[in-house]
Amino acid sequence: MTRGFRTLFLLMILAASAPAALAQTTMTWTVDGVQRQALVFTPPPVLATNAQPVPLVFAFHGHGGSMQAASQAMHLQTFWPGAVIVYPQGLKTPSQVDPQGNFPGWQVHAGQAGLNDRDLKFFDAMLATMRQKFPIDNARIYATGFSNGAIFSYLLWAEHGKTLAAFGICAGRLDPAEHLTLPRAVVVIGGTNDNVLPFADQQQTIQLDRQIDNATGPGQPCGPICTRYPSTSQTPVVTRIHNGGHVYPPWAAAAIVEFLKLHKL
Repeated sequence: MTRGFRTLFLLMILAASAPAALAQTTMTWTVDGVQRQALVFTPPPVLATNAQPVPLVFAFHGHGGSMQAASQAMHLQTFWPGAVIVYPQGLKTPSQVDPQGNFPGWQVHAGQAGLNDRDLKFFDAMLATMRQKFPIDNARIYATGFSNGAIFSYLLWAEHGKTLAAFGICAGRLDPAEHLTLPRAVVVIGGTNDNVLPFADQQQTIQLDRQIDNATGPGQPCGPICTRYPSTSQTPVVTRIHNGGHVYPPWAAAAIVEFLKLHKL
């Protein structure tokens, strides 16, 4: 067993044996007159209310998904019980796979027609509430997502990069209308047989990640499907490329948490 997989395996064992002490609640906001929701997991009260700063992770579902399904598929709260984990709920959103906008999702670029930046505003509202209710560590705020949720995470990097320390991307890419300007650490998970979001598009964004992060040198193996691209600005790019399709692999949550824990502003 390689060191990378051994670490993920140990994380999964520890998470499985951790006590179920997390508080779970559904929070609501009104953004531009529209009610928005998020499923929030918080550490035990002794951690969430004392002066000890805690990390904050926003986790975004894919198009057609839900906050409940994301919390079960990603289960980041299991792997990082000391963090505040927020699973926001998207609204019905037109997309390439859903032109009529019958299913929930996220805007993919700023100023997207007809959406009035509703999801960027929602993120701002959620962040303000989390800072008000919990002693959030402002150096350890993160975003992660799957598919459309990963694309929205890239949008947050482009538009709110000063706020976020690192990103966990699964089956996503940067929308062509957006541009990355700030280096940020990122772990990217993708499948070479993705028939929803072509892997070539994901690779193109990985190249953009490496350029902005000054991580353009040769990659270093960090596991059977893992490559780490060191950075001269301490913002590395790590890729975990599997031969599957448009999926959230069962090991993705542990890999993302392992990476996020290493990086802060």
